[in-house]
Amino acid sequence: MDYSKTLNLPKTDFPMRGNLPEREPEILKFWEDIDIYRLVQEQQRDCPKYILHDGPPYANGHIHLGHVLNKILKDIIVKFHSMSGFNAPYVPGWDTHGLPIEQQAIKAFGLNRNNIHPVEFRGKCKEFALKYVDIQKEEFKRLGVRGDWDNPYLTLMPHYEARQIGVFGDMAKKGYIYKGLKPVYWCASCETALAEAEVEYADKQSASIFVRFPVQDGKGVLPEDSTFVVIWTTTPWTLPANLAITLHPDFEYVLFRAGSEKYLVASELMESFVKTVGLDDVETIKTFRGTELEQIVCKHPFVDRASLVILGDHVTLDQGTGCVHTAPGHGMEDFIVGKKYGLPVLSPVDAKGRFTEEGGIFAGEFYLDANKSVIEELENRGHLMEHSTIQHQYPHCWRCKKPVFFRATEQWFASIDGFRQATLDAIRTVRWIPGWGEERIYNMVANRGDWCISRQRSWGVPIPIFYCRDCGKELINDQTISHLQGLFREHGSDVWFAREASELLPPGMKCAHCGCDGFTKETDIMDVWFDSGTSHFGVLDEPQVWPDLQRPADLYLEGSDQHRGWFNSSLSTSVAVTGQAPYRAVLTHGFVVDEKGRKMSKSLGNVVDPAKVIKQLGADILRLWVSSADYRGDLAASPSIMKQMTEAYRKIRNTCRFLLGNLHDFDPAVHKVDYAQLPEIDRWALSKLQNLVKRVTGGYQDFEYHVVYHAVHTFCAIDMSALYLDIIKDRLYTMPAGSTERRAAQTVLNEVLQALVRLLTPVLAFTSEEIWRYVPGDKGKAISVQLAGMPQVVDEYLDEELEQKWERLLAVRGEITRALEEARREKVIGNSLEAAVELYAGPQLYDFLKPAADDLAAIFIVSQAALKPMAEAPAGARAIDTMPDLSVVVKPASGQKCERCWMYHEEVGLDPEHPAICPRCAGVIKKQE
Repeated sequence: MDYSKTLNLPKTDFPMRGNLPEREPEILKFWEDIDIYRLVQEQQRDCPKYILHDGPPYANGHIHLGHVLNKILKDIIVKFHSMSGFNAPYVPGWDTHGLPIEQQAIKAFGLNRNNIHPVEFRGKCKEFALKYVDIQKEEFKRLGVRGDWDNPYLTLMPHYEARQIGVFGDMAKKGYIYKGLKPVYWCASCETALAEAEVEYADKQSASIFVRFPVQDGKGVLPEDSTFVVIWTTTPWTLPANLAITLHPDFEYVLFRAGSEKYLVASELMESFVKTVGLDDVETIKTFRGTELEQIVCKHPFVDRASLVILGDHVTLDQGTGCVHTAPGHGMEDFIVGKKYGLPVLSPVDAKGRFTEEGGIFAGEFYLDANKSVIEELENRGHLMEHSTIQHQYPHCWRCKKPVFFRATEQWFASIDGFRQATLDAIRTVRWIPGWGEERIYNMVANRGDWCISRQRSWGVPIPIFYCRDCGKELINDQTISHLQGLFREHGSDVWFAREASELLPPGMKCAHCGCDGFTKETDIMDVWFDSGTSHFGVLDEPQVWPDLQRPADLYLEGSDQHRGWFNSSLSTSVAVTGQAPYRAVLTHGFVVDEKGRKMSKSLGNVVDPAKVIKQLGADILRLWVSSADYRGDLAASPSIMKQMTEAYRKIRNTCRFLLGNLHDFDPAVHKVDYAQLPEIDRWALSKLQNLVKRVTGGYQDFEYHVVYHAVHTFCAIDMSALYLDIIKDRLYTMPAGSTERRAAQTVLNEVLQALVRLLTPVLAFTSEEIWRYVPGDKGKAISVQLAGMPQVVDEYLDEELEQKWERLLAVRGEITRALEEARREKVIGNSLEAAVELYAGPQLYDFLKPAADDLAAIFIVSQAALKPMAEAPAGARAIDTMPDLSVVVKPASGQKCERCWMYHEEVGLDPEHPAICPRCAGVIKKQE
C-alpha cells in the first residue's frame, strides 16, 4: 500500500517560485481593470483624511534608484494609512518647468534657444516634459505604486500656473517682493541666476595666491614707503573688481619688516604667512587693532584705482592673512560690507562669464581663463608674493555641474526678513522626522539671505510684472494679477510670451506714477522652486480638480537635500501668504550609495539600474530593499544586496506557501477551532502573532520600515519555519483530516496567513495581492487585499506567561537540536526522526519539563524522548554548557521506521493489516476506510 496517499500533504496552486518579472505585470493589469485607486477611495471616502503631498520630480529622464526609494516609501505610507482606516489619497506630481528640462529639450531637439521664438521654444520644452511624464508614470506604476495616475498634477497646468502667479501677487502686495542689484549665484554655462537650493558643492582645484597692495595713504598710522597690506584669495579673476580690503575690527594686526619692505597681516597668521611666502630676517615694527586701520587707502596692484581699508565681522583667521580682498560685485559678504561704506557695485563680467569693457585688459576673456592672466599681470608688476593650488569644496550648478560664481545683477527677490520670524515660529509647529531636521531647517531659515526668484530663461512661469514705458515704474496689483490669472487658466502661461503687454493688461490700465498707458513686460521667469513651492496652493487647495485633498498636508516626504529645496520654498510661500506651515510633518530620507558608501556614478560603474532589477528580479525585491534598512541614513544598493533581498523574499514567500498549502481543505467558517480548545503550542503561536501585529503596525506608524522588515522576516524564518511549522508538520500530515488536532493547527495557520498577508501589503504589494487570491474563506468580500484592513491585535490571544514558558521550552529544544546535529556529524543518526533522546535534568528544570514530557518527542522532532533526573545521567551523557542543569544522550531510536509518518516505533509490524506502519497511523487509516 502507498501510505503517502493517506497523508494530508500540502496542496496549493500558489507557485513556489515568485517569477515576479512575469507575474507582476499581470497583477498590474488586474489593478488597472478593477481601478484599484478608485475602489480604495470610494471605500475610505468618509474616513478621516491623511494627505501625503507628493514632491514633484523633474520630468527630464528615466527614473533612478533615488526615485524608487522615494516613491516606494510614499506608497508604503499611503497603503498603510488607507488600510488603517484613513482616506489617504495620493496625487502624484511632476515638476515640468525650468533649467533641467530646458537643457534636455535643447539637446533632444537640437535647439538654439536664441534663434527661436519663445513660444515655439516653450512648445518644445513642454513636448519633452510631457514625454517624460508619461515615461516616468509607467515606471512608477511598474513599482506597484498606487495613485491617481489618470489625474496627476503638473506644474505646467494652466490652473496651476494661474494659482502660482496669484501667490506671487499676494507676496508682492505684502511688500515681500522687490527688485534689487546684489550678487547672486550665477551659472555662465546656463546663463542664469541660481538660488541657494540650486547650488551643490564639489571638489575643485583653484589657484591660491598672496597679493600685496601698496599703501597709498597711511593716514598717519602706516608708513607709505615700501609698505603693503597683503591679501590671500582663491579667485584671482575677481581682483579686477577689487574696491577694498576688509579687516576685522577686533583682531590684532602686525606691521613687520622683511628686508627693505614692510607688510601688514593678522598677528595670528604672521608665522604661517612668512613661512608660506618664504620671507627672511623678519622684524616686528608695531601691532594695531583693526579699528585703528580703518580708512587707510591702498593702491590696486594693477588697476589705476584705490582700494580702501574697511572693517567687517566676517573676516576670520582660518587661513590667509586676515586681510580680505573685497569685491562688492562678486560676493555677498563683500556686497554687504561695501554697502555700509558706500562702495559701488562693480561686476565687470557678463551673463556668459566674459569680462566686459569694465574688465580693462581682461575684456573678452572667460572669467576662469582670466585666472592665469591676472596671475601673470600680478607677477609682471611684482605684486604676486606666492602662487600655489588648493583642492577645496566649491559651489557648482546643480544641472550642468560646472562651477558657479557670484555676480551682481538686477534680480527679483523675496524678502525673507519680511516673514523670517513667522517662518521660524512655524517650523516649531511641525513634526520633523528625524528630529535633527528641525534644527537644520531652522538654522537655514535663520541665516539665509533673500530669495532670488528670477531666472533669465524661457521655460517657466513668467514674473507677472509690467513696467511703465515712460517712467519705468513697476506695475503689479490685484487687478493685473486677477486679469492674468484668467488668461493663464484659459491659455496657459504661453500667453505672456505670445502677446504684447497691452494685450495682457486689463482695459484702461495706466501708470499710477505718471499716468502713461504704455507698458512693457518683465522677461524673466520665476525660479522653479517657486513653481513647486506653491503646490500646496495649486494642488492641495484646488477642490474643483482634486476634491479629496486639503491643506495643510499631513506629510511631506523627500530626500534630506530638500531642507534647503522644496521643504524650504513651500514653507516660505505658505508662511508669507497664510502665516502657517503647509505641512504638519516632514520626513526625510538619505541617498542611495554603493556597498562602500560611495555615491553612485557611471564613471565608478556602481549604478544599480532599477529597470534591470525589475526585469531580472521583480519590483517587489526593490520594495523589500526599501523597507530593509533605516532609510533616514544613506541606503546601500548593489547586485549582492539585491541577491540578499531575494533570499529574504524567498523565505517570506515559502512561509506563505506552506500556510496556503496546508489550508487547502480549511473553511474558517466551518472548521475553526475555539481558542480554549487549542493546544499550548498553538496558543503560543497566536500570542507571537499578536506581538508581530503590534510590532509591525507600530513600525508603520512610526515610519520605521526596517522594523517592519526585520519583524516579519524573523517571524517567518524563526517563529514559523524553524519552530512552529516544523513542530506541527507531523500533526498536519498524519492526523485525520478532520480531527480537532489538525483543525486546531489549521486555525492558527489561517490566523497567521490572514494577518501576514495584510501586514505585507504596503511593502510586498504584488506578492500580497497574489497570496490574497488563495486565502481561504470569503475574505470579507474584498476583491483586493488593498481593500482589506490592517490586522488588529486580539487581546485574548496575548499570553505573556505562556510565551515565557514556551521560550524556555524552545531554548531547551535549541540545545537538543545542536546535540542532534553533533550526533549526525558523528554518524550516530541520520535525520532527527532516527533519534531517541534522553534528557537528564536538574530538579527545577525537571519539574518544569515534566508536564510536557509526553510532547517532548514532537517538540524535538525525534521518534522518542525520555525525561529523567540528573542523578541518573550516565557517564557518557553530553553536558550542555549553556544549561548546566541539563545533560543529553542521543542514540538511535528503537523499533522500526513507520512508512507513513517516518517515526520509529517498537510496535511497527504488530498490526497484520498494516504491518509497515505504527499503531497510531494504523488507527488513522482505519478511521478513513
